[in-house]
Amino acid sequence: MNTFAEFQYRLPVRVSGARPGGHRGSSVGIGQEFAAHTRLFNHPDPRRIDVRASIRSVQREWLVRVHRQRVAVPVHAVVDVSASMRFGAANTKLDVAAAFVEALGHSAFRIGDPVGMLAFDDEAREDLFVPTRHARGMGPLMAELLRDCTPRQTRAPSRERGLRDIATRLAGRACLVFLVSDFHWPLAALPGLLDTLTHAWIVPVVLWDRAEVEPPSHNGWMSLVDIESGEMRSMWMRDSVRERWRSAVTERRAQINALFARHGIRPFFNQGTFEPEALSRYFLEMTA
Repeated sequence: MNTFAEFQYRLPVRVSGARPGGHRGSSVGIGQEFAAHTRLFNHPDPRRIDVRASIRSVQREWLVRVHRQRVAVPVHAVVDVSASMRFGAANTKLDVAAAFVEALGHSAFRIGDPVGMLAFDDEAREDLFVPTRHARGMGPLMAELLRDCTPRQTRAPSRERGLRDIATRLAGRACLVFLVSDFHWPLAALPGLLDTLTHAWIVPVVLWDRAEVEPPSHNGWMSLVDIESGEMRSMWMRDSVRERWRSAVTERRAQINALFARHGIRPFFNQGTFEPEALSRYFLEMTA
């Protein structure tokens, strides 16, 4: 019995490709989706002859059925491994990202897509790079790398250089990109990244922990630490602070939605543990 976490994903557009897979392709080939009739002379495959269509044709010539082929699409998980991803009440957001890439590996293998991983903090993490492969063990391999990766002291809470390095590698490729991050950093670098990856279908996976989204319910003195910079501050938790906390979360979510909406992209928000069923519903809504 297969107990691996998986989710169903499909691209909402036709894609080109030579390798058979599970996505709707734009090229003709072996498949079940009828595209058109063409002359046997142009497509010499007698097995595809349509006798009825040939009889009805005005030119009275043999016609064959041409089908569109379903193709495979390279899949890349682009994962933020900065310090803020190591925050979490029960599990860290990096653990949730590891659970996601493991499910992605299993899902991509079943559908026939090659999958790989790129990671970044303030620059691209070469030690976490996994080239795309169609193999059964890609999910556990990528997840293990994320769980065992060592943190680095970043110079500033910015991901511009790391994202620019990633975008340069993927520029011009027709692929599916899962951008996995908590997006707790200045978003000024994102428009340039999205403009560079015009040939890719991007799915932002926003990982938030419930402890950072929902403020504590009790009043009292609290000491907080900025996990990126290490800066400490103290505050008295009360109803007015709790309201500002929730308003800031709502505003940040609206900012992320608005930024991606300008490029026709809808982010997937995940709070707490990874929910593969919710991601399957996300793709179902996108392709409906």
